[in-house]
Formats: sequence, C-alpha cells, structure tokens
Amino acid sequence: MAAEVGEAEATGEIAAIFAELRTLWAVPYVSAIHRTLAAKPGFLEWAWDAVAPAFRDGSGQEAAWRCVSGLAVPPLDPMPAAALRVWGVDAAGLEAVRNAAEGFVRVAPVNMVFAGLVKQLLEGAAPAGTGAKRPAWNAPVPLPAPPDMVDLARLDPAARDATMLLASEMGGKPFVPGLYRMLAHWPGLMAHLATVLRPRLASAPVTAAFDELRRRIDAVVPEVLAGLPQVSPVRPRPSDADRADFFNVGQTYRRTSPELVVVGQLLLDALPKRMD
Repeated sequence: MAAEVGEAEATGEIAAIFAELRTLWAVPYVSAIHRTLAAKPGFLEWAWDAVAPAFRDGSGQEAAWRCVSGLAVPPLDPMPAAALRVWGVDAAGLEAVRNAAEGFVRVAPVNMVFAGLVKQLLEGAAPAGTGAKRPAWNAPVPLPAPPDMVDLARLDPAARDATMLLASEMGGKPFVPGLYRMLAHWPGLMAHLATVLRPRLASAPVTAAFDELRRRIDAVVPEVLAGLPQVSPVRPRPSDADRADFFNVGQTYRRTSPELVVVGQLLLDALPKRMD
C-alpha cells in the first residue's frame, strides 16, 4: 500500500487542506488519493493550490456529479430486511451501510475530476482563467461518518477471504477499495455482495457503464480546467519520480472509482431505506 498521511497526524498546511477537502467534498473524511499525495513533500500543496478554485466555486463537484447521472446499470435484486438481519445488519447498521454507499457515490467522481485536473497540469496544460465567474457556492450538508475501514488482517479468515474476492490490484499487490473494507463489518452481507457482484462487475453492461463514466469525466475535465487561473510559479512542481508515481496510482483509482460509484448506487437502490 502506498504511504499516506493519516487525518489524525496531519499538521500545518496539510491539515488545513484536509479540512477544506472535507467541507468541499461534503463528507467527514479525506480520500486515500489526497492522503497519499500528502505523503509526497510538497505535492498535495502544489496540486491543491492549482486546482482548488474549481472546487471552491463548485464547478468541479457539479461537473463530476453530472457525469454520474443516468448511468445505465442492471440493478441488484432488492435485499429485504429479513435477510439483512440474518447477515447481522440491524437498523443502525443499515444506516451505516447506506451512508458508506452514498459517500462513495458522492466522492469518487469528484476525486476523478481532481485527478484528471492534476494529470493535465502535470502533462503541461496551462490554464489561463478563461472560465466565467460563478456565484458563491455552498457545499451540500456533509454526510454522517461512515463505518471505519476494517483491518483485514484482523478479520476471521473466512470473512477475509470473502472480502478479498472483490479486491483489485495496485502495484502488483491486492488492493481492497475502501467501500468493501467498510462493509466488511458485516461478513454475511459482504459474502452476499461478493457472490452477486463479481460476475456483474465483469459483465458487458457494467463494464460499459465504467467506460462511459470515464469518458464523461475525461470530457468535462478540460472544461473545468479552462476556468482555473495560471499555476503559481512560487511552489515547486512535483519531482519526476513523484509525477510518475502519481500516474501509476492514478491509473488504479481510474479503474476502481467507477466501480465504487456503480456499486454504491446499486447498494442504495437495493437496500431498504429502513428496517421493517
């Protein structure tokens, strides 16, 4: 796993950026992509200084959320409250699972726009602030805190094996996206999802939805970029090594983020809103 700066250990400018990210992304946590960049001296500071205006005025978030709208994905079968109880999910657990799912539907596409902007800047794009000025923007009300991510090493081996069925790959090693590590608190639910999601995630309609989301994000990133001011020359650009590492890590998130958006929405649609 890539090195990162945890939210509790962040200080100074990194802590201030983390606080702003939580507000503007409207969730009570900071995503792994930002925690990873924070571990590279000066990288997150440079990136945020360059792209923050697009998120302070809401243009980045709104563009990202538009990209998610209307994605065509075959739904999961509904999960009745009776089955959830067998899987150990009570009323509080249902609320926590829905919060986790909604968080990734909200956050993952915004992270894709963020990463797309940073990638273009690292590749030499030179925005000139040509976008129209926008009125003041208010972020949505933050979602409640999601469940903590489970330490997979502490899971019962059978539950860990079920969770690992949904693992991706990063740097030649298994990588379990955060949503699944949150859902691993409920091994029965996780085993059900591993069973029904694995073939679905590899199916043509779902992979087409992943590709469509990436295509939409790629289309809006230049539009958002056009509204950014020139990148300040005061901060040093990331090193060649950090730049290459960002591109490698970014490819992983480019693969997993559409999955998390789709799975999050599938869960929200399949879960009851409340226990009977």
